[in-house]
Amino acid sequence: MSDDAVEAKVEYIQKMLSNIDTVLQRHGGIQNALADEAEARAAIMLSLMQVGETINKIDSDLLEQFNLLKDAKGAYSVRNFIAHDYEGVDLDLIAEIIEDNIQELAKKLEKLRASFESKK
Repeated sequence: MSDDAVEAKVEYIQKMLSNIDTVLQRHGGIQNALADEAEARAAIMLSLMQVGETINKIDSDLLEQFNLLKDAKGAYSVRNFIAHDYEGVDLDLIAEIIEDNIQELAKKLEKLRASFESKK
């Protein structure tokens, strides 16, 4: 996969993470956002699914180089969890994932993206 293709995937994942942050801000936090079943919860779930699906398409050697392999596996597991049991999703687990993992993932992705900028 070309650097441009990987960079585009990283940018898309960053956009999805930013969308989650926007939803949380608009609703005053995770619990309020997840309680809004009609809009916010669906937006968060879709964004998490897209993160997992997209990061899974990035070469594992590159992910490992940037300490993202574990994150990628976790994100893809979350994607599967949501996609295959949407009604049974544990919202407390989703809140925990957002609280504990999203910011760190965003930082690691920024380092990966910056590596492409330095090559230009």
